[in-house]
Amino acid sequence: MTLRLLSALLLLAAIPSLAADSDFNGRWDLTTLTQPRPRAWWVELTGVGTPKPAGKFVSAYGGDMNTLDTVAVENGELRFTIANQGRNAKGPAPVYRARLVNGKLEGTLETPGSSTAPLKWTGVRAPAIADKDDGSWQEGKPIELFNGKDLTGWKPLNPGAEMKWSYRDGILRNAPPTTDLISEQKFWNFKLHVDFRIVERSNSGIGLRGRYEIQILEDYGKPPNAHGAAALYSRIAPSVNASKPPGEWQSYDIRLVGRTLTVVHNGVKVLDKVEVEGLTAIANNSDEAEPGPFIIQGDHSYVEIKSFLVTPLLKK
Repeated sequence: MTLRLLSALLLLAAIPSLAADSDFNGRWDLTTLTQPRPRAWWVELTGVGTPKPAGKFVSAYGGDMNTLDTVAVENGELRFTIANQGRNAKGPAPVYRARLVNGKLEGTLETPGSSTAPLKWTGVRAPAIADKDDGSWQEGKPIELFNGKDLTGWKPLNPGAEMKWSYRDGILRNAPPTTDLISEQKFWNFKLHVDFRIVERSNSGIGLRGRYEIQILEDYGKPPNAHGAAALYSRIAPSVNASKPPGEWQSYDIRLVGRTLTVVHNGVKVLDKVEVEGLTAIANNSDEAEPGPFIIQGDHSYVEIKSFLVTPLLKK
C-alpha cells in the first residue's frame, strides 16, 4: 500500500468522527431535571470538531454570559467547563457532560470531589423564529394582569419558598426574601407597560415569556451596562441609563415580536429592535418557539408595581 493511499484511508476514517463531533455545534436550550424549581440554561457551541472549539453559556455565575473555559469531545461525549469566577474560586470547576441522543442532548453537571449526585439536564436545539417586528402586527385588546384586588392569575415560581407578596391599594409589593411571581396566562408577541418603584439598592426584573429578563436595578446616574436597568440581562446593555432616583415611580414599555425586542425606559428608547439570541438566567422554561408567562423577580430585594398592562400583537 502506497503512503498516499494510506494517508487517504486514514483521512476518510477520521471524517465520521469529526462530523459526529461537529453535531454539537449551534445554540441549545437546556432544561434542568433535578432542581426544586424549574430552570432553563442556554449554551452556544462553535468550532467543535476543530482544533479551536469555543462556547458561551447562561447561566452559571450570577446568571452571567460565561465564556467556556474548555470544550472537548471524547468517544462521543461532550465535556465543557467554566472557570470559577468569584464563587468557590479555589475549588475545582464544575464539569458539564452530554451525549447526543436522537438529536437531543442528555447531560449531567457535577463538581469533582463533591458527594452530591450529578444534576441531570436535557437540551434541544434553539429554534429559528420567523416573526419580525416589520410593521405587519396590530394591537389586540389590552389585558391588565392585576385585577385591582388580589393576586388572582399569578402563582409562586418556587413553591418551596415563603409567599410574601401582597396586593393592596392597587399596588403589588413583596417582602424579600421570597419567591418570584409567575403569571398563569401565557403570551407570544406583545406590548407591555409596567409602572414600578424601587428603593435604594433594589434589584428585580421582568421575565418575558418566562425566558428573557429585562433588568430592574437601582442604578441612577451610573453608566449603562448589561447588568443595569433596562438591560436584556447579561446580554445587551441599554444605549443610555434612563433610571430615576430610588423612590420615584418609573416605567418600562416593552415590545417583543419573535426575537425582536424594543425597550423604552421612562420615555427614552434604550433598546431598539435588538435581537434576543437566547435565554437569560431568569428562564423557567426553554420552549422558545412557544408562548410563555411573565415573571416578576422578588427573591432579591424590594419592588412595587402598580400597572402591568399587556397588549397582544396579532398578525394583520
